[in-house]
Amino acid sequence: MAGNIRNTAILGSAVLLGGLLALGLVWSGSYIKGAAEVWQQSSRSVTVRGLAEREVPADLVLWPFNYSVSANSLGDLEQQLSSDEQSIRDFLQAQGFASEHVSSTPPRITDQFSNQYGGQRPDERYRAEATLLLRSPDVEGVIEAIPSATSLVREGVLLSPSYEYRTEFLFTGLDAIKPEMIAEATADARNAAQQFAEDSGSQVGQIRQATQGYFSIEDLDSYTPQTKRVRVVTTVDYSLQD
Repeated sequence: MAGNIRNTAILGSAVLLGGLLALGLVWSGSYIKGAAEVWQQSSRSVTVRGLAEREVPADLVLWPFNYSVSANSLGDLEQQLSSDEQSIRDFLQAQGFASEHVSSTPPRITDQFSNQYGGQRPDERYRAEATLLLRSPDVEGVIEAIPSATSLVREGVLLSPSYEYRTEFLFTGLDAIKPEMIAEATADARNAAQQFAEDSGSQVGQIRQATQGYFSIEDLDSYTPQTKRVRVVTTVDYSLQD
């Protein structure tokens, strides 16, 4: 009799345990399914890039005048340097540029005899190079004046143009247009995301992550350096919804 009671109790415990285990499996299965659906929904996203471009005029120009002189004495060398510098300053003043926009660099003097080893020495022992720089916001004025610089050569100023001393046109107003361009690039990115969402039967949700690219400023082309192309690319990650 006692054995039957014990067996019945064990059987009842096993049935209860089995029921609880089955219930737990059903609940855990539902939880896992729900979690998977949430994970799948949250993982649906699209990453797009937005572009904004503008053409802007340069607002600052750097016009360097690199010139050289030679002489047999340092005194004559200094005198020629001063004379050529004054000729360049007079030219710029005649073109209407303010003197405060002109700066000079110390001359670079070379003893040409010290660099000769057994070869024929140059006629003049010393050579000097110096640079006068015009830094002006009058971009159009510089463009008009550049062809007239040949008059300095006729006056005996030995100009030494090179890539290092080329005229540069700059755009310094980037901060003023940055907010608008970022907004344009972001709008372009959303348009791309919207198109992707329509093609996939989804809707564009919130921004999950956004990265602003760097701004680039380049010449429009090699013939019009006074016009700049400003460009920025943004990368935006949007969530997608059914």
